[in-house]
Amino acid sequence: MASSTTTYESDDTALLIVDPYNDFMSKGGKYYERTKETAEAVGFYDNMRKLIPAVRVSRIQVIIVPHHRWRESDYKGWKHINPSQVHANQAQGFAAGTWGGEFNPEFGPRDGDIVVLEHWAQSGFANTDLDSQLNQRGIQKIILVGMVANTCIESTARFGMELGYHVTLIKDATAAFSHEGMHAAHEVNGPTFAHAILITQQLLSLLQANPGRTTPQV
Repeated sequence: MASSTTTYESDDTALLIVDPYNDFMSKGGKYYERTKETAEAVGFYDNMRKLIPAVRVSRIQVIIVPHHRWRESDYKGWKHINPSQVHANQAQGFAAGTWGGEFNPEFGPRDGDIVVLEHWAQSGFANTDLDSQLNQRGIQKIILVGMVANTCIESTARFGMELGYHVTLIKDATAAFSHEGMHAAHEVNGPTFAHAILITQQLLSLLQANPGRTTPQV
């Protein structure tokens, strides 16, 4: 599903970069090799390098949506740890105070970006301030990129749809642990909730057609 009529203007749109940690997006990260095959198949890193600067030029708000950084006592006493949390606890994913838990220097936050509170499971909206940050800025449209296509990207996007946001998925600006996960996210599940499913070049063309404000947003 691709929309050639959607407009993305700086006063009502935000780019959500989900989980841009070294553990995902830097060589040597705990999950880098596990997502490398799907990332290379769609040109994930090259597309991120094109997309993020274009969004900034268009003065669209960039929001970092980070996963919870692992700490040793995180799940002590929990009764219902989900499978992803079990794996993250075993791998100590994005451990606080470590290189893996730092933001990737290329795809992480810059001056003017918003970093919302960390999500514990898969949705960037659940138990965070993401909805408030968007509402306070009058943002109605969210574009999602980052990691992982069929978990945190999909869950955040679904939650956003339920809250009334216009949701755009960029299917070649995300990656997953398997090709099956990518297929499920973009070909099976995405079309049931996303308002637009684009590739990077389509988004770039839309941004060029509507370059946004010529003066900074106050």
